[in-house]
Amino acid sequence: MTWYVAMMLAGLAVVPAAARGPSDAVGAIARDYVALSLAAGERDPNYVDAYFGPKDLAAAAKLDRRTPSELSADAAKLHARLAAIDPKTLAPDERKRRAALLFQLTAAQTRMAMVAGRKFSFDQETRGLFGVTFAAPPLASFDPVLAELDRLVPAGPGTLADRIEKLSHRYTAPPDKAETVIKATIAECRRRTLNHIAMPPGEAIKLEMVRDKPWAGYNYFQGHAHSLVQVNLDVPLKMDYVIKLGCHEAYPGHHVLYSLYERNMAQRRGWIEYTLFPLFSPMALIAEGAADYGPDLAFSDDERIAFERGTLFPLAGLNPSDVALFEKVQAVQAKLAPVSLVIARDYIDGRIDRDRAVALMERYALRTPQEAQRGIRFVDTYRSYVLNYYLGRAMVARTMAAAGKTPAARWAAFEKLIGGPTTPDDLVSP
Repeated sequence: MTWYVAMMLAGLAVVPAAARGPSDAVGAIARDYVALSLAAGERDPNYVDAYFGPKDLAAAAKLDRRTPSELSADAAKLHARLAAIDPKTLAPDERKRRAALLFQLTAAQTRMAMVAGRKFSFDQETRGLFGVTFAAPPLASFDPVLAELDRLVPAGPGTLADRIEKLSHRYTAPPDKAETVIKATIAECRRRTLNHIAMPPGEAIKLEMVRDKPWAGYNYFQGHAHSLVQVNLDVPLKMDYVIKLGCHEAYPGHHVLYSLYERNMAQRRGWIEYTLFPLFSPMALIAEGAADYGPDLAFSDDERIAFERGTLFPLAGLNPSDVALFEKVQAVQAKLAPVSLVIARDYIDGRIDRDRAVALMERYALRTPQEAQRGIRFVDTYRSYVLNYYLGRAMVARTMAAAGKTPAARWAAFEKLIGGPTTPDDLVSP
């Protein structure tokens, strides 16, 4: 195969280097990066979360025979090419584009090295894939939170997790009401979001209820500002979780971020790298952190409680009259948010085995045995990806707090953050 034919099969523009200015060179590297990422997706089914770019690149990727090791090496070469472009020769928005693409190329190099069999520690993974690391507290530091919950939750047989599950069951939507409750929540989250963020015309979400997944909900972005949101009916739909799910997967979370990326960068600027969302990349830190922060942005505490009690409870056929204790328990339980990340870190680094990881999830994350198994199944599938939820949210929350005290200031900063390009360096570290 000649060099010219190989380039055409890869869907890459053959432009003499001397004819390119700095901005054109960045664009050429971005196209090469998309071709490489699509080929990586052929080697790793979890790698490409969404793609809506040129069809010729997707077709060429199926003919690409590069191994994961070769893809990792080629990502390193693209990184070196991009790093060699002096940012001073670029316009300000192109500098941001270059910075974001450097992070993405590091992630591609790291992920393909993992697929090829290279072993990384948890910290090495998160630094390479997501551009951040996590200072993990010892699990024993959460014992006071467990003690506080033990005092709050009504006494009874079984473990603390069993007692919380018994309390939560009174505030869990039955499966036959789940779709109705979720649709109403997404509609309210959408209404609140559109008061602050102008979405592309015709944007829409399709909702599906599924089972037997390692996650509670998932957004499959389809392009053209359309998303498929799936909700896992195997996960109990507790009332405190419904708004989190609607805001996270839909508005102002994943659906809004993906739609703005598509409109602002892929369509308006012609930045081809934003037609592709790699799951294992700094994009995920931004996306998951912003989505997890979404409920706090869309609802004040009083607004959330009023919507749950006035709308969601009646739709679910539940009585909200004595819900105060449940809400207090959930507020304290939120302090355990880093626990799953700490356990995942020890599990990935080999300090604990799978059985121990499941047991610790039951004890410290207060999961039922089934939920604990599902949590470790998620780590088995996505490894250090769990970092993006807790740490990403913490970083986005601090960034929004620094933007201003008023809701309007935070909404404006949030739109800028999810409208990109944004890198981990743009967020405030906890």
